[in-house]
Amino acid sequence: MKEFTAIVVLMSVFTFGLGEAGLWEDFKKTAETTHKYEYKALSYSKEIRMLKKKNESLRAEVAKLRSEKEHLKMAMAGKKRDRAIASIPKKSVNDLVNFDLYKWSPEKLLGVGEKALHFKKYEKSAQFYNTLLEKYPEHASINDKVLFEAGIAAYESKKHYDWAVAHFSSLVRKHPRSKLYRGAKLWLGLSHFHKGNHEKFVATVEEFRSKYRNTKEWKVLSNYYEDIAYRYKK
Repeated sequence: MKEFTAIVVLMSVFTFGLGEAGLWEDFKKTAETTHKYEYKALSYSKEIRMLKKKNESLRAEVAKLRSEKEHLKMAMAGKKRDRAIASIPKKSVNDLVNFDLYKWSPEKLLGVGEKALHFKKYEKSAQFYNTLLEKYPEHASINDKVLFEAGIAAYESKKHYDWAVAHFSSLVRKHPRSKLYRGAKLWLGLSHFHKGNHEKFVATVEEFRSKYRNTKEWKVLSNYYEDIAYRYKK
């Protein structure tokens, strides 16, 4: 009986040992499988992060290329517009007449010049008068009065003393019997002074001293320029 009991106990222990060994193997396999999947999951997660970064970089590159494309399109459009209007003369900021664009008639040039002079817009008046005399030098409207007014506008503009000399000289040469002749000589002398032609200015002073001492023109010269004339007299 005792031997039977011992055999039963040994068989129970052996059976329990076999069962425990099976459980351990199952646990080991489960752990290995879990570890393998966790490793894979980490690997995939890392790969996903790298792909996201690469995707963001590609998006930035695409945005940059689009921006460059739009800039290029705008630049090309600007060049096309420039080529389209290249045949139209560009207006100078200082050119109030812009004759090449508007092709003013002599009557219109004269009308604008006279009106601007009346309102003391000397620069505008000087430009329109000068364009008239340059573009239509033989036009019937150009007389001693027009030449005188053109000279006055140029002188009063304080920028075009060369025009003033040209216009007053033309009046003196072409209209020696004009009522404006003596006044033109006076303004011509003053224009020479402002241009730095002091010898010609002094010659005008001396001419008025000897010929026109009792005129209002001489009074202008004597009041403002006689001392200066003597300073430059040889």
